Amino acid sequence: MAVRVAVNGFGTIGKRVAAAVVKQPDMTLVGVAKTRPSFEAREALQSGYRLYVTGAGDPAEFEKVGLRTAGRIEELLQDVDVVVDAAPDRVGQENARLYQKAGVRAVFQGGEKSEVAEVSFNALANYAAAKDHRTVRVVSCNTTGLARAAAILTTRWEVDHWEATIVRRAADPAETKRGPLNGIIPTLQIPSHHGHDVNTILPNLHITTTAVVVPTTLMHVHVNNVRFRTGPKSAAELVEALRRTPRFHVFSRWEGIQGTPQVMEFARDRGLGRSDMMENVLWEEGVRVDGRTATFFQAIHQESVVIPEVIDAIRAMFDLAPDAARSIAITDRALGLSGPG
Repeated sequence: MAVRVAVNGFGTIGKRVAAAVVKQPDMTLVGVAKTRPSFEAREALQSGYRLYVTGAGDPAEFEKVGLRTAGRIEELLQDVDVVVDAAPDRVGQENARLYQKAGVRAVFQGGEKSEVAEVSFNALANYAAAKDHRTVRVVSCNTTGLARAAAILTTRWEVDHWEATIVRRAADPAETKRGPLNGIIPTLQIPSHHGHDVNTILPNLHITTTAVVVPTTLMHVHVNNVRFRTGPKSAAELVEALRRTPRFHVFSRWEGIQGTPQVMEFARDRGLGRSDMMENVLWEEGVRVDGRTATFFQAIHQESVVIPEVIDAIRAMFDLAPDAARSIAITDRALGLSGPG
C-alpha cells in the first residue's frame, strides 16, 4: 500500500517535493498546503493537487480570487501517514507540535535546527538511521552536497581532515526581498555552521567549513581540500569513484562546462523540469590529488538538490526499501535522473 503524503508549504522546495512524490510508485500525494493565495497556489490546483490552507491563512482569501480549497491543514493531516514540512525557515519548529498532535510522521528541511527531529538524514550517508523514526530532518542543500561527497570518500578511504570553503549564492532566482547585492560578504562565524551540520550525519568526520556570499542566484560552489591517511592514488581514481556513484554528475573537459552558467544551461536542456540539477556537479579537470591531499570543486543547485533525499527519507521511515541503494535507484528512476556518470 502506498504511503500517503502531505506537503505543508508550496514554495521553492514544496512544489518540487510534491511533483517528486507523484512520480513515486510507492507514494501518493494527498494534498498540499499554502498560507495565502499566489500563482503557486493556482499551480497546485492546475496540477490536480488538493489545496489546503495552513498557518494563519484564511480560506476566504483563496475563494475571493477563485481558488478552491479542500479545508485546513488539520483536516489534511487526518488523511495522511507523513507530512513533508516545506515551510519557511524556523516555521517548521512551530509546525512540529501540530504534527505531533495529529499523530503523523514528519520530514523537516535543513532550515530547521537539528533538534526539530530525531535524526538528520542523507541517503548515501546514513539511510538506515531514519528507519522506524517518526521525525526526520533532511539537511540543507550545502550540507547535502558535503555529506554525499564525504559518504563516498570516507567509505573508500581513510580521511584525516576535510576543509571546505562554501561560495554561497546570495538568493534564489525568484527572491526579491534581499535586493541587489554588490559585494562579497564573508560569513564571519568561523567555522561556519555547515561542518557541524555534516557531523549530525557523519559524527566521526573531522571537517571545518567557512563560507562567503557572492552576487549570484544560480548555484553554490564548494572548494574542498581533503587530507587522507590512506587515499586515492590519482585524480583519475577519485573521479572514477564519484562517476560510479548515484547523484554525482562529472563533466569532462570537452563538454565546455566552465562554470555554473553552463551547468544550468545543461539542466535546462536536460529537461527534468524547473531547470533542476539534483546531483552534485563536478568538473573532471577540477579534481587534483597531490600525495595524501585531494582538492576538488563541486557545484550544488540549492533549489533541487535535496528533493531526492526527501523521497528517500520517506521510504526509509516506512521501511519501503531494503537499503539505500535500492531506494536511491527507485527514486532516481522515477525522477528521470540519469544515474552514475
